Amino acid sequence: MRKADLKKYTGFARQRGAGHAIVIDPSTVRTAPWVRLKCQFGCRGYGISLSCPPHTPDHDRTRSMLDSYSRAILLHRHWAKGYNAVGEFNDLIVDLETALFLDGFYKAFGMGSGPCSLCKKCDTTKNCSHPQRMRPSMESCGIDVYQTARAHGLPIEVVRNHEQERDAYGIVLIE
Repeated sequence: MRKADLKKYTGFARQRGAGHAIVIDPSTVRTAPWVRLKCQFGCRGYGISLSCPPHTPDHDRTRSMLDSYSRAILLHRHWAKGYNAVGEFNDLIVDLETALFLDGFYKAFGMGSGPCSLCKKCDTTKNCSHPQRMRPSMESCGIDVYQTARAHGLPIEVVRNHEQERDAYGIVLIE
């Protein structure tokens, strides 16, 4: 299937609230070892969710996984403060992955944004209670979301306070 043939899926993502849904080459997704350090030293989700480090692949394993795909859909959604855009956005990622899988793209795999919020408290001593809906975030897998977004001309800025609006990113890998 050619790049143009994925318009059905980018359209699906936009109808579900993605501001941008673009087909990219996974080789253009940037990974780096420092990204997980930002999770470890600065994020409330570190170690308390199965969708966050240290329970997620490191940047080397993620790079290897990315290199086993030929295409991806990079998704962006602007997140207005006070609105559960991230939860809805992560649902979109899983729904898009599912649609691709059901259409024959058996390797489809998505990564969302931020820590999982499906459970009030994640029990990291057991398997996930929602494996059909939970996906790791791009950043928890060592993806430099800022560099990746900017390389594709998409908006992303450093958030300087908790009142600022932000941008959420996700990706669905396709073969």
